[in-house]
Amino acid sequence: MDDLRSRIESLLDEAGVTGNRTLITRILLAGVQLGQDRTDRLDLKIASSALSEMRDAFRLFAPYSDVPKVTVFGSARTRQDDPLYLTARDVAAELAERGWMVVTGAGPGIMQAAAEGAGQKMALGVSIRLPFEEKPNAVVAEDAHSVEMKYFFTRKLMLVKESSGFICLPGGFGTMDEMFELLTLQQTGKAEPTPIVILDAPGGTFWRGLESFVVEHLIPAGVISPHDFDRVLVTDSAEQAVTRITGFWRNYDSLRWVDDLLVLRVKHQPTDAEIEALNTEFAPFVASGRIERTDALPIEVNDRDRVELPRVALRLRQREVGGLYRLIDALNALPSAG
Repeated sequence: MDDLRSRIESLLDEAGVTGNRTLITRILLAGVQLGQDRTDRLDLKIASSALSEMRDAFRLFAPYSDVPKVTVFGSARTRQDDPLYLTARDVAAELAERGWMVVTGAGPGIMQAAAEGAGQKMALGVSIRLPFEEKPNAVVAEDAHSVEMKYFFTRKLMLVKESSGFICLPGGFGTMDEMFELLTLQQTGKAEPTPIVILDAPGGTFWRGLESFVVEHLIPAGVISPHDFDRVLVTDSAEQAVTRITGFWRNYDSLRWVDDLLVLRVKHQPTDAEIEALNTEFAPFVASGRIERTDALPIEVNDRDRVELPRVALRLRQREVGGLYRLIDALNALPSAG
């Protein structure tokens, strides 16, 4: 094994790879070990394609790493004369006007509407190769603005990984799959908090059944926590959707867990009175101690992790992710946030 690692190191030298060599070595070593394991050819094709597709997607998004992005999900079958099409186009246009790039699945229907609203410069597409669906829409069909995937799991990774907000319009199995994966990632803490909007056309009732099902069945059955759906805005207003997406980042910046301590980085330092009010309102969500202001913790300083920002810290009760969203909303509403 040591000899193999040495050969890989030499290969990286020849290829001119200088950064993140430990991780690159792990990737190459895993590839060799797949061969040593006599892995089935189909499994190797899955691994090879997935890695290649992720590389293509990383390259697509890399030039826009500093630009906020919102992913729009919805049916590929929505017609251009449907009010939902106009809603998707309008909400994407407004977000693009505010400097947000719009990421879609690069297909027809809602995806095309969102891409049209954003415009070619502000639209990115991650399409999927399917045997009987339309090709990527023209707005994001250029190589510079889209990437094509073979597998749904790599596509969903890239549709979720790069975005700081999500809007789900009505759709079928695919849209439901994407929406519930979003909620699962948030509920389990596998993804950082982001705003999720479930949007309908004005006067539409498509999502109300889902909301009722959550309130009348999932919560009483105890299979989700009472506040788990607090992270979701259900609305038929494109204006409210835009406000939710952009307002989520008004003061809140990011979070980090340090052992059992949750550190929330904000753009503006809360006052003493605001901290007291937060402790009064959110006492049920705190496992022990209080919500306190804090400087960057030593591990954050060592990692140079947003050290310039003010912070509040608390010990959050387990399974209170919905309460975390309410706390973020409260931090965004503080008078000190301006």
